[in-house]
Amino acid sequence: MITLSVVVPIRDGERYIADALTALARNARRDFEFIVVDDGSVDATPDIVEDFRGELPGLAVIRHDVPAGLADARNAGLAAASGRYVTYLDGDDWLAPGYLARLVEAADGLGCDFVRVDHVQVEGRKRVVHRAPLARRGVVLDPREAILPADTRTMVDYPYAWAGIYRRSLGDLLRFPGSLHTAEDRPWIWRLHREAATFAVVSLAGVFYRRQVAGSLTQIGDERQLHFFDAFELVLKDLEPEFLPKAVRTFCALFAHHLELGERFAPPLRARFEERGVLMVSSLPRELVAEAVTRMPAERGALLRALLPGLPPDPYARIRSAP
Repeated sequence: MITLSVVVPIRDGERYIADALTALARNARRDFEFIVVDDGSVDATPDIVEDFRGELPGLAVIRHDVPAGLADARNAGLAAASGRYVTYLDGDDWLAPGYLARLVEAADGLGCDFVRVDHVQVEGRKRVVHRAPLARRGVVLDPREAILPADTRTMVDYPYAWAGIYRRSLGDLLRFPGSLHTAEDRPWIWRLHREAATFAVVSLAGVFYRRQVAGSLTQIGDERQLHFFDAFELVLKDLEPEFLPKAVRTFCALFAHHLELGERFAPPLRARFEERGVLMVSSLPRELVAEAVTRMPAERGALLRALLPGLPPDPYARIRSAP
């Protein structure tokens, strides 16, 4: 019987996939399976994965001839999984030795639907531990109670699917919106917290997450970035009124963040991005948008006020401009 299924989506990852698979080999157990989903790679990724057949027990490979995107690659791995639990590892990241066994031990001990963990962010040689935004550790909680408060960073602001372990019996709650090629984790984490019954956070940081990898969607300014708006339309769809202020604040903050990175967009795409953003903001309750922008750092608030002239002025502008 398989205890844990690890789903590893990868596309054109020849530079890093060996690190990921080596880390998995150091975590392997007879009751673990490792499902690599090669999402249409045209580099040496398939050959490198095949080289691990003898080194990584429980390795299975799914290959897409045509890239389907990260969401559908994860969904393909999830559909093939047979473990009691499932977790994810992106193909350019890696794990600490023994991490998966500790992850399963935490899930077994707590007995809840899913468990979230901390992670280590990697930029070159720099390592920084990022904690899941919940102070209560090792306690089974209601996931809905971890969505609020609206003005604080909460668990729905920590959407990384690979920072946790999930009961496969959650079924469709674990599926990602396949129509999205970016921000697919935002509606996923919101739905998980709204509809699952129990969860917990534990102090375990065994995932090493590479930031600013060349080719990553966070570094690319093509049309897929417009899926950010589609993702938040899914978050907002049928959302309970109690959670709307949180969703609006999160959307406005991320919209402003994308505008700060506007130089990655070609001018026509930036214009489309801004137009789509203005339309979406205009569909949201005005008072919630105004409150969200007022509470932003001044630079971000100014970006949104420039696009939305009907918003209240910055109440601290006069103080900041004083000599």
